[in-house]
Amino acid sequence: MLLLISAPSFGVQADHSLNTEALQQALLAPERDVADRIRDAARQPLAVLEFLELRQGMQVLDLYAANGYYTYILATAVGPEGTVFAQNSPQAASFEDNIGERSQSQALASMLNATGLENVRPLLKPSTALGLPADSIDFVLVSQILHDYLNANTGRALQLLQSLYELVTPGGIVGLIDHVGLEGLDNSRMHRMTIESARALIAESGFILEEESPLLHNPRDTHRRSIFDPMLNRQSDQFLFRLRKPLNP
Repeated sequence: MLLLISAPSFGVQADHSLNTEALQQALLAPERDVADRIRDAARQPLAVLEFLELRQGMQVLDLYAANGYYTYILATAVGPEGTVFAQNSPQAASFEDNIGERSQSQALASMLNATGLENVRPLLKPSTALGLPADSIDFVLVSQILHDYLNANTGRALQLLQSLYELVTPGGIVGLIDHVGLEGLDNSRMHRMTIESARALIAESGFILEEESPLLHNPRDTHRRSIFDPMLNRQSDQFLFRLRKPLNP
């Protein structure tokens, strides 16, 4: 049964494994933003995507792509036979990017222009109304945003996961990354969420929590600072989950 659940929905007859050597070279490409390269050590994108079982040729949704940090890596990884939908909401697209001189949508457009990626489709729509067909996406990355939905309204967070459930192909994957919070602390102010609350949402959404990874765990984080606190230097303790939509939902 586990073997059936793990089978990639886009076919298993060919080798769709990631070319990690080529990806490592792509991370060092001169056209890539220096600020993104600095973040690689903490975010460990190649190890993360290997754990999440991303494969070449997949149809991918980068939910809240922001300035495209992961969009670039995902698009390079899936190759010309794959597609990455880089989603930003109309409201979030106007937010400033890391350097504060342009909006996130402008930063994303600049990245795509600089890198020449042709398999990225920017998607400026609300996260729960993307206009994509049901069962059409093989892989979704939800990185560091679920806490915002949960802290605003638990029902809103569940609605997000359930809308993704409809989009993902049977056997498809959702990669979930977020900042760890502790029960009893002001996680809303600190932009965090507890691991237990994430597990509860997943159980209610219909996805299977297939595996958890300690890859992004940071034992030096006391969980008492905002994730934007300079003392953390963008190195918060984070959980990393691989979710799977059952083959027979």
